[in-house]
Amino acid sequence: MSRRPGARANGQIRQSQLITSFGPGSMMDLPDHSVMIGGLDSWSAGGDEIIEPRLVDKLKSLFDPPLQVLKLLSPPPDADDPTAPQTGVTAWQFPEWFITQDIDSEASHGTVRSRMLVHRKMLNKGKFIDDSRKKRSVVPVRFVRACRNGHIGDIDWYSFVHSTDTSCRRRLWLEEHGTSGDITEIVIRCDCGQARGLAEAVGFRTEALGRCDGRKPWLGPYEKDNCNELNRLLIRQASNAYFSQLMSVISLPDRNESLREAVEIVWDFIGEVEDVEMLQYERKKSKVNKVLDGYSNDEIFEEIKVRRGQTAGNQKSIKRAEMETLIASKDELGDDKPDGNFFARTLKRDVWVDSPWMDSVERVVLVHRLREVMAQVGFTRFEAVSPVIDGELEIGVSRAPLAGDISWLPAVENRGEGIFIQFRKEAVEQWSARQDVKDRGKRLLAGYEAWKDEHADATKKFVETGGLLPYVLFHSFSHLLVTAVSLECGYPASSIRERIYSIPDVGYGILLYTGTSDAEGTLGGLIQVGRRIHEHIRNALEMGELCSNDPVCAQHEPANLHERRFLHGAACHGCLLISETSCEQHNEFLDRALVVPTVDNLGIEFFKMENE
Repeated sequence: MSRRPGARANGQIRQSQLITSFGPGSMMDLPDHSVMIGGLDSWSAGGDEIIEPRLVDKLKSLFDPPLQVLKLLSPPPDADDPTAPQTGVTAWQFPEWFITQDIDSEASHGTVRSRMLVHRKMLNKGKFIDDSRKKRSVVPVRFVRACRNGHIGDIDWYSFVHSTDTSCRRRLWLEEHGTSGDITEIVIRCDCGQARGLAEAVGFRTEALGRCDGRKPWLGPYEKDNCNELNRLLIRQASNAYFSQLMSVISLPDRNESLREAVEIVWDFIGEVEDVEMLQYERKKSKVNKVLDGYSNDEIFEEIKVRRGQTAGNQKSIKRAEMETLIASKDELGDDKPDGNFFARTLKRDVWVDSPWMDSVERVVLVHRLREVMAQVGFTRFEAVSPVIDGELEIGVSRAPLAGDISWLPAVENRGEGIFIQFRKEAVEQWSARQDVKDRGKRLLAGYEAWKDEHADATKKFVETGGLLPYVLFHSFSHLLVTAVSLECGYPASSIRERIYSIPDVGYGILLYTGTSDAEGTLGGLIQVGRRIHEHIRNALEMGELCSNDPVCAQHEPANLHERRFLHGAACHGCLLISETSCEQHNEFLDRALVVPTVDNLGIEFFKMENE
C-alpha cells in the first residue's frame, strides 16, 4: 500500500456516504486505481459536533471495555476557502495486484483470452512495461480475499496457482475461457505450467485461499489481529463487500423533564410507594391523578426509583423510549418551531373510524418535523448485521473497528417528516393466540432454523424470545404501505424509511419517515397523504393480495433448501421486497400471508377489509 503525503484530493463524496457506502474499510474505484478508505485515525479533524446524548450513551456501552468519553462528529467537510488547512479522508491503494487491459495475442488461443497479472512493484508510472518495452495499461484485479471478521488482503496468487507456498515467481496469467466473465470460466496460470480454476476459491468452507492473517489495511500497512478464519473470495465491487453497521435514534422532546416536574409536585403522596400496585392506589386520588395524567405507572415508578438513587436513568431501549413518547401524546407533542427537532399532531379518529380495515388501529400521529441522528459503529463483510427489533445493536457481534483508538464516531443528522400508526394491543394478542396463526409461525420458525444452520453463531434475539409473528406482520405491512404511499407523496420509495415497534408490554406500531441532510425530506408529502391514511392503507392491502409471481410466491415454504429464502414467507420482488435503504432488516422477515388473504387461502390475515 502507498500514500503520497500532501497529495491532492482525487474526488469528493457526500458526507452521508462516508458512514454508509464508503466508510472506513470500504473500497472505492478512482480513475486510475482502486483505494480503501482509511480508518478514523487517518481522517482530518471532523466537522461539527452532533449532540444527541441518548445515542452517545448507547454507543459507549457497545465497546469492550465501555468507552468513558465519546463524541459524535460529522465527517470532514470540504474547505471552501483555498487558504484554509487541507481537510479530507486518507485512502490507501488497494489492491496491489493489477491485470493488463489488452489481451495478449501470443498467450491467447481460440476462445481463451489471457491477461497478465502484475504486482504494483512491477509498474512504472502506472504502466506495465513488458519485455518488448511496450507500455501496457493496467486495471486493479477485481478479486481479493477476506474473512467474516472484516480482515482483507490481496490474494497470494503464486500460492494459489501452485496449491502451496512456493518460491516460483514466473509470470502469471488470468485466462478467461469464454465470454461471460463468470468465475467458473476463469483460470489462473503460471508460466511454469501450473494452472488452477478460480472457482475452487468460491465457498465458505474451501481452503483454497488459506487462513486469514488478520490484516486491517484500512488502519495502516502493519495493523493486524490474531485470526485463523478461512479466507473467502471477495469481488471488490460486489454488494457483500461492505456492510456499514449503523445505529440511529429519533430526537425526542424532553418528556423526562416534564415527568420529573410532575413527580416533584406530588412527591409527598408517592414518595413512599414500594411498588406499582401502591402507586396505582395513590393515583386514585384526584389531585395526584390530575398531575400524573398521560404517564404510565411503570414510567412513573422508574422515575421514583431514579429520584431515590435506586437505578440509573436512561436505561430504556431506543425504540421503547420512542414508542412511549409517541403513544403518550394527546393532541400535540413537541414545539412547532422552524428549528425544532420534533413536532407531531394526532390525527382525529373521525377521519378514519368508519373504515373496517382500520378497526385494529389505535391512533395515527402525523410527525410534521423530526430529526434523526445516525452514527457508524463498525462494519462487516459478506453478511449484514441488522439492529435487533428494539433498535439496539447486539453486543458481542464481530464487527470490524473503524479506528485503532475510538474517541469519536462519524455521524450525520437528517431532518424529515413521518407518519406513526399505533395498533391495538388487544387485537394483536387475539390474532397471535389463534392456532392457525401459530401454525404459520412454526413454518416461519423452521425457515429461521434452516438459516441459522448455515450461519454459524448467528442468532436473532427477537425470534428466540417469541417475538417473531407480530414483528413479521407489521414489517410486511410496512413494506406494502411504503409502496402505496410513494405513489402519491412525492418521495420515491427508496427515500422513505421504516421503524417497526413491536414491544409487547408497550405496544405495536410503525413509523414511516423521510430524512435527508438538507430540506428535501421536509416538503410535506408524507403529512399530506397521512391525512387520508385510511385510503392508502386500503390500497396497500389490496396490492398485497395478489403478487405477479403467484401462486409460487404465496406457496413458498421458508425451509425450502432449493429456493434458499429461509427468512421469507409469501414475499418476493413482485410484492414485498423494497429498496434496502428503506428496510431496517435488509428485506428479511417478511410474509404477506400474515397481513392479507393470498391465493393460498390460509385465512390467517390480520387485516379485514369488511366487517364480520
